[in-house]
Amino acid sequence: MTQTAEPPVLPRGHRAALVVLLLATAALYCWDLGASGWANAYYSAAAQAGSQDWSALLFAATDPAGGITVDKTPAAVWLMGLSVRVFGLSAWSVLLPQALAGVGSVWLLHNTVRRWSGPTAGLIAGVVLAVTPVAALMFRFNNPDALLVLLLIAGAYCTVRAVEHASPKWIVLAGAAVGFGFLTKMMQAFLVLPAFAVVYLVAAPTTVGRRIAHLGAAAGAMIVAGGWWVLLAELLPSGSRPYIGGSQTDSVLELALGYNGIGRLDGDEVGSVGGGAGWGQPGWARLFGGEMGDGIAWLLPAALIVLGGGLWLTRRAPRTDTTRAALLLWGLWLLVSGAVFSLMAGIIHGYYTVALAPAVAALVGIGTVTAWRRRREPAAAAVLAAATAVTAVQAALLLGQVPDWVPWLRAFVLFGGLGAAALLAVAPLAPKAYAGAVAVGALVLALAAPAAYSLATAAQPHSGALPSPGPATTGGLRFAGGLLGAPTPGEEVVEALRADAAGYRWAAAVVGSNNAAGYQLAAGVPVLAVGGFNGTDPAPTLDEFVQLVADGRIHWFISGSTMRGETGSDAAQRIAEWVAQHHTPTTVDGVTLYDLSR
Repeated sequence: MTQTAEPPVLPRGHRAALVVLLLATAALYCWDLGASGWANAYYSAAAQAGSQDWSALLFAATDPAGGITVDKTPAAVWLMGLSVRVFGLSAWSVLLPQALAGVGSVWLLHNTVRRWSGPTAGLIAGVVLAVTPVAALMFRFNNPDALLVLLLIAGAYCTVRAVEHASPKWIVLAGAAVGFGFLTKMMQAFLVLPAFAVVYLVAAPTTVGRRIAHLGAAAGAMIVAGGWWVLLAELLPSGSRPYIGGSQTDSVLELALGYNGIGRLDGDEVGSVGGGAGWGQPGWARLFGGEMGDGIAWLLPAALIVLGGGLWLTRRAPRTDTTRAALLLWGLWLLVSGAVFSLMAGIIHGYYTVALAPAVAALVGIGTVTAWRRRREPAAAAVLAAATAVTAVQAALLLGQVPDWVPWLRAFVLFGGLGAAALLAVAPLAPKAYAGAVAVGALVLALAAPAAYSLATAAQPHSGALPSPGPATTGGLRFAGGLLGAPTPGEEVVEALRADAAGYRWAAAVVGSNNAAGYQLAAGVPVLAVGGFNGTDPAPTLDEFVQLVADGRIHWFISGSTMRGETGSDAAQRIAEWVAQHHTPTTVDGVTLYDLSR
């Protein structure tokens, strides 16, 4: 169907259902939110720093004295830092912005899908997003992915509004949303650009020339929205801002194009500690099993089936048909992002797949409603039956990875889903009431396993740099100290760091940002992260560190272990060796400290 008018007001029943959905989502994402403590202490320390110093907030420095930034652009830290400024430092205030981003994402996805596909499709999409396990994980965690998802859905909403009337204003806003996405997680935000551009070019009701011109304006808005901070960081001299963490040359452009850009695709990441090992070898199967499958694959096959079926059913529709445009929008989002995540050879983590969750959810909502409306056609009935059957099998396979967790659920969703698929196959011959009951039953069975998995995810704390979804038997990875987690120092160490801290720029220095974060969050004093996240950044160099010690800017050096790659600067290692050669160690509560003031 072609639809350009404003969607009708939601019926009372749908409004009530939406309110229930949002309240349930808020409960899932906010319940016992502080149980994860500092979650990813790396970003929690940056939020703490930003709450104390405006310059540290602007650049997302990991300490309030502005030594080095996080290895991402700063937008997510801005929200956390402002939350800490308002509510004070706590695990709850750090994690709250991500939970609210999750509720906002569900609401905005519902509104986006509803405009072209109706309220039922919007509600289904919202429910699927809310109960996707990787979403339940990341909207309760403080990595930048939560804000990125919200901004990308906002870009999709603006694209939908733009297509309806060939509106340059709305397509420019879509470009701005992607630009702010870049300020959240750099080039990952650009993976949705093919979807936005193709849909506008294909479906906007105006001439080709105007469509191209409008997209050019949107590209300009994206560059401005995402580029102003990059320009500021590049133009300011290095002494006037923190070192750009994750780069070898103190450059945001190097960070965006190298370590967080092309290096993620080809694996050539200078300063990293390794590629995608642990998340499956590059290939199309990566998304469907293992940790990535736990997070996103429950309804991924169904989304692909209804995408193909929906495009077939709308193959003869006019160019501006909004149902086909919706399938193209979310389908290209899923296919492009999914291909990149499947084939990239550099660092990749399972939680990245939260960026696929809105597309999967939207396609399930749009595709199933589109096929249901035409269920008396054999092709549409086959799409519904195939999607239901494949979902049942996929859920059984994923649940088979944790056979000791709720063992009856596997048989329930498998045999129930296959039975519902068989009934859907004959839906064209059935009375409307009977067919409707079967459809509701099939939807419940399809959502049962991911919903249970999401509840299990929310029921346990997650900490460290690499959280993962699921029940306790496969839950969030926890690491003590080093690269992937932050240490929890004892009271004697905390008292030592706080002693005379006001007389120094940094109360202490330690190799690795996660190590620094643990001490800084515990003691509430600035701790310099030597070498940045991986300990491979030349920040500071040995000469610069020696000068800082000579100038009395650092009180303690803390001995600590960290993982380190084979590439990047060895300045942090040389600094640790220099300290050991020139200063006397003392052990406090099992931690080796060097008093640099002596």
